[in-house]
Amino acid sequence: MKISIRTSSTGRRRFPAAVALGAVLALTATACGDDGSGAGGDKGAEGSGTGKIVFWDNNGGVRTEIWKEIIADFEKANPDIDVQYVGIASTEYQSKVDTAIQGGGLPDVGGVGAAMLAGFAAQDALEPLDFRVTGSSLNGKLNEDMLESMKAAGGGDGKLYSVPTSANNGVLYYRTDLFEKAGLDAPTTWDNFFQAAQKLTDKGKNQFGYTIRGGAGSIAQALDAMYGQSGITSFWDANEEKTTVNDPRNVEALEKYAGLYKTVTPAADLNNDFTKMVAQWDSGTIGMLNHNLGSYQDHVKAFGTGKFRGIPQPTGPGGKRVQVSNPVDGLGLFKSSKNKEAAWKFIEFAVSHEENSKFNESAGQVPANTEAAKDAWISKAEPTKLAAEALSDGSTTIVQLPYYLPDWNSISKAENEPNFQKVLLGKMSAKKFLDQMADQLNEAQAEWKQQRG
Repeated sequence: MKISIRTSSTGRRRFPAAVALGAVLALTATACGDDGSGAGGDKGAEGSGTGKIVFWDNNGGVRTEIWKEIIADFEKANPDIDVQYVGIASTEYQSKVDTAIQGGGLPDVGGVGAAMLAGFAAQDALEPLDFRVTGSSLNGKLNEDMLESMKAAGGGDGKLYSVPTSANNGVLYYRTDLFEKAGLDAPTTWDNFFQAAQKLTDKGKNQFGYTIRGGAGSIAQALDAMYGQSGITSFWDANEEKTTVNDPRNVEALEKYAGLYKTVTPAADLNNDFTKMVAQWDSGTIGMLNHNLGSYQDHVKAFGTGKFRGIPQPTGPGGKRVQVSNPVDGLGLFKSSKNKEAAWKFIEFAVSHEENSKFNESAGQVPANTEAAKDAWISKAEPTKLAAEALSDGSTTIVQLPYYLPDWNSISKAENEPNFQKVLLGKMSAKKFLDQMADQLNEAQAEWKQQRG
């Protein structure tokens, strides 16, 4: 087995702990006669279709309540199966799964979104689900675009390793009451957005025009603001070898976006992940918030439906809207499961019409089940309705992020979130930040292409 330790073009050896541990365990397994298939060589088993299964929620705390409701429904319909729920915060989920892949203790079923799918699939930890879907009640009832997104994110072999549950979309939430009081137009364009951010800020009264995400998950939001302003419509050049993240137009856009920090935003934003950012917006007098459909219900609880709106990302010159892709979320079946039949029953049930509709109404996201996507609640949830229209009426171009790269999650999170904070603090230039990220991405893309032959 060949273990490659890559040195990035920034000069820093990229050798995550999980990879190091994986190398040691792989060598040990080989010495013991392990065939190397599956996580730790464990192919699992179909099992009896009854008994206990373990489910790891990849957004624990945020989605705990609705998952427990779905589990209760499932156990009522399947009294011979017991589902043990484990909620894990989204910021900790990937590292916990990676550790379990190498050291044992994986669940039967887990949340597996497109952004982390390639990394898990590359470690041979997930069961291909194509034949299970085609032989089930879900066949022909799942959104084709979401299925294709999951297959594309799996690393290039065209297999389905996660059944989609929902699609998210970037949303600009704004306080309609504050905009009306200030005589401002809706922030439907980037010019209106920046104008409103300035006008709604009064630091003496602790009022701010915007809240920026500086903590966990900051990179995807920054990329969305960059490409939205620059109007660049592809993540790679024509040869798909060099990324466009450090294009001069994106550098200029990031400088403008990062310049909002502490000028029109609270200083606390530096360390805010989405939960802190959303809570801050819901409890204060901040004009605008970029998040996604998932926080819609939180805002309804805070303001009702009369004091805010959630609209698609602003448009640039000529009414053109460009945004980065938001990963599809889904459920994966881990290969090491000893009860795959029961685990699959749970996945099939969770993505059925009624349960998928229930989940997505709670989450405020677009259902993967095509029957659930026709339910009445969607037309009543304005952000979801507008997002669906923006994605289908030709007004929006999506920049596809390279979720298929096994290194994507580490590059877009651990390796660059601290540097983005330096940009916000003025300790690193936007150009240097994007040049370093571009070097990492180009290297990862070249290695991925080489491995595919």
